[in-house]
Amino acid sequence: MPERETVVVVGAGLMGAGIAYAFASSGCNVILADNSSASLEKALDTISGSFGAGVERGKITPEAAEAGLNAITTAEGVDERANAASLLIETATENLAVKCEIIAEAASRLPPHAVIATNTSALSISEIANACTAPDRVIGMHFFNPVPKMKLVEIILGLETSSETLTRTIEWTGRIGKDHIVVNEAPGFTTSRMSALMGNEAMYMLAEGVASAEDIDKSLRMAFNHPMGPLETGDLTGWDTRLKVLEYLYDVMGERFRPCPLIRKMVKAGRHGRKTGKGVYEYDATGIRIPGSGLKVSL
Repeated sequence: MPERETVVVVGAGLMGAGIAYAFASSGCNVILADNSSASLEKALDTISGSFGAGVERGKITPEAAEAGLNAITTAEGVDERANAASLLIETATENLAVKCEIIAEAASRLPPHAVIATNTSALSISEIANACTAPDRVIGMHFFNPVPKMKLVEIILGLETSSETLTRTIEWTGRIGKDHIVVNEAPGFTTSRMSALMGNEAMYMLAEGVASAEDIDKSLRMAFNHPMGPLETGDLTGWDTRLKVLEYLYDVMGERFRPCPLIRKMVKAGRHGRKTGKGVYEYDATGIRIPGSGLKVSL
């Protein structure tokens, strides 16, 4: 791939900021698009912090960090600058109608050679691809949070995804230092399906009083050597996002994915996880978990 290709990232949430950082730090120009100027400003602060942390750890030079940050520009929507892009990654909310609208607009602005990727956790790539006139160029690129640290990208093939699109997506994934797996489209793919089941069951155990939140998480970390417990992971992912995934899987795959009522209750209460400062645990302004703050459930 030639130097300084342009990548468009649509969605300036935590995931979008991480993806933008990954490509900017790998020598790409990045257009970070979102309809919220506040979200864009927050994302740039997050990205700046990631570059700063890299400098502090000696992973990159101050000059490289400055160049990476300067390689990112913002846009309130996918504008005419997208006609220079080789890749677009949509990472908006886990809502099929929203994703289809973004993909349809993007396809009309991108050059014919550009790969169109969606970062959905569970939705149908084929259905999203059907929103545009070039479904062969649409593919799933499922990143994991936090993007700078997580090494896997789950690449998902829709029914119409071409072999050329797959090859180029694998090249893009390697360019940013990630490994990959290739998945034929299925509800929840591989990772979301396993994670949703595990997190949902952990919430049922919490709701039933089987063990405290801290001990449920500790059991997975210490008995199975996972770096995070299922409730900690849900707080990081966001219980609102986890609920949408579970509802979709429940609709298409049946009873075993029925969302735990406690998840619904938490989402209604605004306890979405780290991003709101409260989930199963509570967090300070810097996102650090407050000791002893595990949710107590009254039976």
